[in-house]
Amino acid sequence: MQKVRAVGAFIGLAIGDAMGAPLEGLPPRPVAVTEMSGGGVHNTAPGRYTDDTLQASALAETLVRCGGFDPDDFSRRLVRAYHTAPQFFGPTSRAVLDLIEGGVAPAAAAQMVHEAKGASRSNGSVMRGIPIGIFYPPEEVREASLAASRVTHFDPVAGEASAFVNRMVGGLCRGEEAETAFGRALAACRDPELRGLLDDYRAHPLVPSLDAVLATHCAVRVFMEATSFRDAVVTAVNLGGDADTVGAIAGALAGARFGCGAIPESWLAALQGREELIDLAGRLWAASRP
Repeated sequence: MQKVRAVGAFIGLAIGDAMGAPLEGLPPRPVAVTEMSGGGVHNTAPGRYTDDTLQASALAETLVRCGGFDPDDFSRRLVRAYHTAPQFFGPTSRAVLDLIEGGVAPAAAAQMVHEAKGASRSNGSVMRGIPIGIFYPPEEVREASLAASRVTHFDPVAGEASAFVNRMVGGLCRGEEAETAFGRALAACRDPELRGLLDDYRAHPLVPSLDAVLATHCAVRVFMEATSFRDAVVTAVNLGGDADTVGAIAGALAGARFGCGAIPESWLAALQGREELIDLAGRLWAASRP
């Protein structure tokens, strides 16, 4: 059962990403999208995922190959993923990866971009961090999440947002109920803004934002109020805005709760590269720590 949830979390991320890709950056459509579609600002084909899944796959490969998080290995894999589809990567990650490719150490590159832009709390490290929750036991998730986030996002709030989602995913994969996983993630959260927004998540509107805190709240609230995997993903992606990322986070949480068997067959059949993703998810869980 735990493997079913772990694979569900990883594939749920990819499904939410691919479902949301054609809706990214656009206002909500008058009729909800309920099947894989194409188009959008990147003119994606149906079932094509974006950098959310590319970056999460890079992180999963690092964890499997290195037996834990390794920033140098991860940064090299991110650079390779970046070159396969640069159009999908956000401005923070692009700027950092350009510096890393030029020989700058990951930690220094992230700080340089943060200082140049005056911020780095975008949601890139949240969307890709799900493998941390699958791989590490709950008590180790926070530190690993912060370390993985720092490779591109110097702002610690981005790391805290990633840690919250990953702690929920890890708990759900290991059999926790949604309310328990949420409560334990909230108890471990050390950022007052994020904690305040999530403590009473129903009191705040759904904002599918590029901001790490707002995107996390949006995806977590959608997940907590959903009755099925399908419900979570359809609701998340049809909010518009950063639809692929909110969809990926909500999809990962829903996959960890309901398992890979809850993913609609038509969605899974349309997902590009699904066999490779399923294989990677299985290898990640097999290498994970109890």
